[in-house]
Amino acid sequence: MDNAPNPNVDAFMQRAERWRAEFDALRALLRQAPLDEDLKWGQPCYTLGKANVVLMHGFKDYCALLFMKGALMPDPQGLLIQQTENVQSARQIRFTCLDQITDKAATLKAYIDAAITVERAGLKVDFKKTEAFAMPDEFRARLDGDRALKEAFVRLTPGRQRAYLLHFSSAKQSKTREARIEKCLPQIMDGLGLDD
Repeated sequence: MDNAPNPNVDAFMQRAERWRAEFDALRALLRQAPLDEDLKWGQPCYTLGKANVVLMHGFKDYCALLFMKGALMPDPQGLLIQQTENVQSARQIRFTCLDQITDKAATLKAYIDAAITVERAGLKVDFKKTEAFAMPDEFRARLDGDRALKEAFVRLTPGRQRAYLLHFSSAKQSKTREARIEKCLPQIMDGLGLDD
């Protein structure tokens, strides 16, 4: 563990306009934990060995701590929030002002410690299998009618398959689902994920 501040996170903090005071307070709490500081996905991320434990990030209406295995953590205060119904592992604690962080500093430290305990114990989230995700009829028809596409989709990692299925099925109209499928076909054929 290297407890030195990460220069990439320093740069992130200097650029932060929205949530700057909140980020400073959260960073101070996180830097007290036995975690390494890094910048991943453009956000400050705190790791234990090679495992991502907690991420600090901001949105328009709130900033948050994102616990990577939050679904496995105890939540005695009822603070952990599942971002969407499809998020299986991560959970957030959200803040809209600095006082929410300073008033709950001891509680936040306990949640950070719990996240570290979960990681040290080697606990794993039991993810839903790809088959449990809805496959839109439009995509099923494309797979049934195109053997090469079906083989390419099967070769994708389960996470990439799930991302495509969620992306396609989240469209409310059939026309939109078909447009999304059409746009993603080259990526699927190339073995790439939705965000690759």
